[in-house]
Amino acid sequence: MSWCALGSYWGSHGFRRTLWLLLLGQAVSFALALCSFTSSLIANFGVNAPVTQTLFAYLSLALFYGSILLYRRRKLLVSWYWYLLLGFVDVQGNYLVNEAFQYSSITSVTLLDCWTIAWVLILTWIFLGTRYSLWQLFGAAICVVGLGLVLISDAGVGGGGGSRPLLGDILVIAGTVFYAISNVSEEFCVKKKDRVEVIAMIGVYGFLVSVVQVKSLESVEWSTDIILGFAGYALSTFMLYSLGPFVLQLSGATMFNLSILTSDMWAVVIRIFFYHQQVDWLYYLAFSVVVIGLVIYSTTGKDPVPESAIESGDSNAQYEALAQDNQALQISRWLHEGLGSLQCRH
Repeated sequence: MSWCALGSYWGSHGFRRTLWLLLLGQAVSFALALCSFTSSLIANFGVNAPVTQTLFAYLSLALFYGSILLYRRRKLLVSWYWYLLLGFVDVQGNYLVNEAFQYSSITSVTLLDCWTIAWVLILTWIFLGTRYSLWQLFGAAICVVGLGLVLISDAGVGGGGGSRPLLGDILVIAGTVFYAISNVSEEFCVKKKDRVEVIAMIGVYGFLVSVVQVKSLESVEWSTDIILGFAGYALSTFMLYSLGPFVLQLSGATMFNLSILTSDMWAVVIRIFFYHQQVDWLYYLAFSVVVIGLVIYSTTGKDPVPESAIESGDSNAQYEALAQDNQALQISRWLHEGLGSLQCRH
């Protein structure tokens, strides 16, 4: 390939768009890995306060994005009781997954998070009438097989980590049901309404639900390490909730799920180098199977469109992908211009 061809490829819309979305996706993946790491670290300190962890995380979201919402001085685009329901569901998902770190290893928890994809397929199929191709269903089925290998390992065949790994796995799978409900609702609101409003309301109502469910802050024996752990969890959660809806808005669920998959590898690195624990070979096999399944799932290149939107001629749904491309094109132009100016300076 000539230098001119390379330059043309670098300047193409497709390359710049893919590069920008990959960078955003990996930022989300790293934030998710930090959430898992800090949560497991808090569990290793002997603290079992999953709701208290989320309390400070939701508070940071409510203060930052709520301030922006108050500055705008406009009415909510979605009724408050829907946001209350969304906040409740989101809190339960975080509670179950954070509780799972008390019993299972960080690698099991992060890999089993992929169960969310299967639940999302089921929920969108039932409630939204979304059409999926046979390849996408086949890819999702392979992902489930890969996740089943994690359960086999934690059942004792491969010696999974944690005090009660199977209990931890069950808690994670239950948490992914709530995550799926939250993700489907959040993606709909982000694409149809306002991203800042959605994040702010999740923070506000997530904080209120956490306050009701929290037992007592006095039960935690506070120390410098524990405070830093809670602060790290709040910061990483703030990053995740800030960047996640942005990636969903630009690229949809397929790229989002492919991006956060790499958080499992971060979990493996953390378990080996920080906790000095061996990772069973079944984990690597499970990760490979899940990757294959997600690659097959994404072969269509586009997120499915709800059947109801197609039948009703919903122009917003039909041209949603085009609007996302225009947004990504504008952002990639800014990125390309910035890189071009740096090259000129050199």
